[in-house]
Amino acid sequence: MLISVVMPTYDQDSFIPSAVGSLFDQTVTAWELIVVDDGSPGDTKAALGSALDDPRIRIHMMPRNLGLGAALNAGMTLARADLIAYLPSDDLYFATHLEDTLTAFEESPDAILCCSGVRHGDDLLDATGRIPGESLQLVQVVHRRTSERWTERPELTTDDLERMLWSRLLDHGSLVMTGRVTCQWTSHPGQRSKALREPRGGLNAYRARYQVAEPLRLNSSVGSLHDEVKLYRSFRVRPPNPAARDGLRILLAGELAYNPERVLALEERGHTLFGLWINSPYWWNTVGPLPFGHVADLPRKGWFGALRQVRPHVVYALLNWQAIPLAHRVLTRIREARLQIPFVWHLKEGPFHARTYGLWPQLVDLHTHSDGQIYSSQELRDWFNATVPGTGGGLSLVLDGDLPKADWLKDERSPLLSDRDGEVHTVIPGRPMGPSPAIIAGLADRGIHVHIYGEKVQNQMHAWIAEAQRLAPGHLHLHSQIDQAEWVREFSQYDAGWLHSFSSSNGGDIRAATWDDLNYPARLATLAVTGVPFIQRNNKSSLVASQKLAIERNLGILWDDVDDLADQLHNRPLLASLRESVWRQRSSFTFDAHADELIAFFKQVIAARRSDQAGLRV
Repeated sequence: MLISVVMPTYDQDSFIPSAVGSLFDQTVTAWELIVVDDGSPGDTKAALGSALDDPRIRIHMMPRNLGLGAALNAGMTLARADLIAYLPSDDLYFATHLEDTLTAFEESPDAILCCSGVRHGDDLLDATGRIPGESLQLVQVVHRRTSERWTERPELTTDDLERMLWSRLLDHGSLVMTGRVTCQWTSHPGQRSKALREPRGGLNAYRARYQVAEPLRLNSSVGSLHDEVKLYRSFRVRPPNPAARDGLRILLAGELAYNPERVLALEERGHTLFGLWINSPYWWNTVGPLPFGHVADLPRKGWFGALRQVRPHVVYALLNWQAIPLAHRVLTRIREARLQIPFVWHLKEGPFHARTYGLWPQLVDLHTHSDGQIYSSQELRDWFNATVPGTGGGLSLVLDGDLPKADWLKDERSPLLSDRDGEVHTVIPGRPMGPSPAIIAGLADRGIHVHIYGEKVQNQMHAWIAEAQRLAPGHLHLHSQIDQAEWVREFSQYDAGWLHSFSSSNGGDIRAATWDDLNYPARLATLAVTGVPFIQRNNKSSLVASQKLAIERNLGILWDDVDDLADQLHNRPLLASLRESVWRQRSSFTFDAHADELIAFFKQVIAARRSDQAGLRV
């Protein structure tokens, strides 16, 4: 036996015959294949078919999905050769791949790791070694057996294979390259790397794909570290709260967006939570299994039967446009089965996206046939009342659907950076939504700094950042992403924080409003709970939800041009007054502050449904 080939697989049955066929076609035949089924929902044995009759091929079934690192370690444990190769079930070897790597090892006895060239990407480009911007991929690597092991999911989840093993292997010897393209790293939507990388992948896309029940420590090659183990430890270790005498069974259907732990405010009041989640979330669409616990999930398959068994008092469908298809499917099934389960629809972001992605008929149906509607702003409710017939007379509530939980407000404020250096420091918690590099430069000329948080932003907006740094040297500062537990300590040191910066042209006509006009951006609550005044353009002739809120509650600055903004930011008494105003009101921007109101709304909807049914019986 010259070489052991480890094949990790998860839900890739259609790729397996091609991968195994490419191994059978190798010019070297002294190999063994260990197929590691990592809790796949498919039928790996059936996909292997007659290949299992070959004595060189074995299959190992993991008890459930434990992640790539655990699967590879299981394969290495079972391997009998001193050389370990990898053939993920969606990749391919070309005929001389193993022969070339064996020759390279023979010619380089001190080498610990051999790398071939690889064909990659949607355009099938060739790289004679490392793919630019990528770590060495499994399919192109063969290495000598050592005591080193792959990093497993409880320690870290990442697509960076250097961190998972390669860098430690190179402590034991050198790297040799074959210089020949002899394998293919296949590009397709179901790749693990794509599930991990923001913006289409990320924490929640990975969780949904692999149905990960435990909290994750995840750091993709294009994002920041998400340490759910640390962040949610206090929630997970506490026992469930006792049921209230009039406690509700609430089915959360859809996704929970940025501040998912907020729903625990309902559980803390003695209500029982269940979850039914979208299958293909983006990185910001939080789905179950929820990392903080205390929510029981309905199964993806057979969910309607489980719903009938749970018999929730209310379905609370939410939140962004990605949840529309699932929410509509749940509403339709309930109506078709004539189940007397009230249905509440809560939209945070989506009417214009719904049109773009062909979901408008379903969204209209949700608004006209749900028992209650919840809108993130009064302006959004007014827009629907004007745009969608039949939504004006039902039960409705205005509540921003993505407020943080009050548990994160415990820290005291940090000293202002401006008190230390005499200059003004502003913050953008996320993407720079609007201010151009020229504006950043104009502010820099007046001694005003901008601080941006988040590696995702920095990876996605290279050109914007490079131009802003060129125009405003020393005044644009980049920081790592921070979790909710650090918000108050970190963000309270800034004089003001940027909301989305845009010019509105609706002229006061609600039908002409855009999503920028109607929305409370997620960062609004982030800044508010940390006591940071808002910065936004002055759109005084238009209907703009965030502007109206800032004016009515004295929360921030409205600016007309760079000089106007700079003057206001240098007005220390003005900023001090705004800062105190925001700090006094910050608890009202938590979900906990509105949880009782939300439960009262659910009960109102339930009572209305019962009253309607009683009327029908009479």
